[in-house]
Amino acid sequence: MSETPALPRPGATTGDSLSGFLYALTAYLLWGFLPLYMKALAHIPPIEVIAHRVVWSLPIALAVLVWMGRTGDLKAALSSPRMLGMGAMTAALISVNWGIYVWAIGSGHALDAALGYYINPLFSIFLGAILLGERMGRTQMAAIALAVVAVGILTWEAGRLPVVALGLTLTWGFYAYLKRRLPIGPNQGFTLEVLILLIPAVAYIGWLQAQGTGHFLEGVTWDNALLLGCGIVTAVPLMIYANGAKRLTLSTIAIMQYIAPTLIFLTAVFIFGEPFSGVKLIAFSLIWTALVIYSLPLLAGRLRAKG
Repeated sequence: MSETPALPRPGATTGDSLSGFLYALTAYLLWGFLPLYMKALAHIPPIEVIAHRVVWSLPIALAVLVWMGRTGDLKAALSSPRMLGMGAMTAALISVNWGIYVWAIGSGHALDAALGYYINPLFSIFLGAILLGERMGRTQMAAIALAVVAVGILTWEAGRLPVVALGLTLTWGFYAYLKRRLPIGPNQGFTLEVLILLIPAVAYIGWLQAQGTGHFLEGVTWDNALLLGCGIVTAVPLMIYANGAKRLTLSTIAIMQYIAPTLIFLTAVFIFGEPFSGVKLIAFSLIWTALVIYSLPLLAGRLRAKG
């Protein structure tokens, strides 16, 4: 979540498979419980955490490409100025998204993170209508309208826009849009992004260590383990998801994507103890209603296809 990735292209598969469902479910569960991991890193500045996510994701991503025999795609992307330019844009968006997410979890705003990922599919519909000229049905327009009302209620209560939720929604929405236009597979695209981010990430970590303000290799074994593990918790769910998405229909993935923000929401309220006021209950209820309205046509389509 996002940690959650872009939806697969329509037509990517003709049906659902059990292996695809299990892959996707595993990825969404891992993303759903990621706040517990990031909360343990709350004492480390978000930018330092992001730098370590980049550095330690790269070996895993490269190993997967070698195992898949797809390193040629990465070499082709690195030699194409257009692909490098698009990769730089997606890398910038995902790094900002990660930064907002890590800060939100560490500073007691996990509920806002959950809200952002709940709104994301509705924003993607809106983005498709604005940028791609896709027509929105009445149910989709109604769902988006409810989301706008929910954001308005939260803005009125706090006296400001819900910046964390909107920041996550906007960065992930545009990331997903550009990611789908990147003409390489998701694993290759992710590897390209972390390669682009590698030099600034290594430079920043080196600068912190030289200043004596870095947390890596500073004698705290638990911090070292958590920072090294950032690569696993970042790359592994993405790779698992990529294998699941190509074995599932678009409608199945669209419905399953609510698993992660629901787990984030439950973690925020019942484990982190974040306040869930009456106004937030109203706003979240509107979002949940909007998602039900958005999902019903997908479910109906699935039932018709099976019938």
